Amino acid sequence: MTATITPPSSSTNSREDGEGSLQVHQDASMQIEEGALVIAVYGKGGIGKSTTSSNLSAAFSKLGKRVLQIGCDPKHDSTFTLTKKMVPTVIDILETVDFHTEELRPEDFVFEGYNGVMCVESGGPPAGTGCGGYVTGQTVKLLKEHHLLEDTDVVIFDVLGDVVCGGFAAPLQHANYCLIVTANDFDSIFAMNRIIAAIQAKAKNYKVRLGGVVANRSKDTDQIDKFNERVGMRTMAHFPDLDAIRRSRLKKCTIFEMEATPEVEAVQKEYIALAQRMLDNVVPLEAESLKDREIFDLLGFD
Repeated sequence: MTATITPPSSSTNSREDGEGSLQVHQDASMQIEEGALVIAVYGKGGIGKSTTSSNLSAAFSKLGKRVLQIGCDPKHDSTFTLTKKMVPTVIDILETVDFHTEELRPEDFVFEGYNGVMCVESGGPPAGTGCGGYVTGQTVKLLKEHHLLEDTDVVIFDVLGDVVCGGFAAPLQHANYCLIVTANDFDSIFAMNRIIAAIQAKAKNYKVRLGGVVANRSKDTDQIDKFNERVGMRTMAHFPDLDAIRRSRLKKCTIFEMEATPEVEAVQKEYIALAQRMLDNVVPLEAESLKDREIFDLLGFD
């Protein structure tokens, strides 16, 4: 059963979302339907968010769930291990019809991947010319206009890099939970701390809450553990730096399509366990981000 999260009452909203900054505001009519579990996956650039998202989507599908994965990166490679190709982006498709959405069919921008996972790549505006939040909003709007979210159990947003503006944080306006992918190093944890701050800001006006940490590409987790204990986070899954995971991406497939070995089976089991934990009643975290100086003082070997 999926956890039900009640947004804070209006009395706790001391300021409007984005007040004091330039942000994309969500149209209330574009809210994803209640009942779907919506997860936003964040983390430092290059940390393995797309690999994590695609394998998690595959794991949910293995549990019998109807899954939609939305890649939110101009690189548009979030779903290629699911579809075995670089699919056209929503922005590319919209440009071909001069942004007349009524001329599009679902098969123009939604592609079926491994084990029935439905895949969408939002894409992004040309460099220096637009906002990623607008692109995310247009993608959700298009999916709703074609009634593609009504029969979906799980929606996963795979979001680019660090959160530095309201556009990057736009998927948080739709999500129930945020999962943060991090390695056991300072740069990754520094980025995670900024993402926690973004969740704190969005949680004042939206239902999104922190789900936890996915430790990735790391044999050890001592630095992650130290940070988690300090700020109130928890590790939901741990994937060491395994060659099987690297090779699966090179083969353009999910870990569930790799030849069975003890290593591969252990990774598959961990992804299934993560998916099941997210389907169960996950207790939302109330973590508190640190000041930059505090992270410098906290992390590192004694």
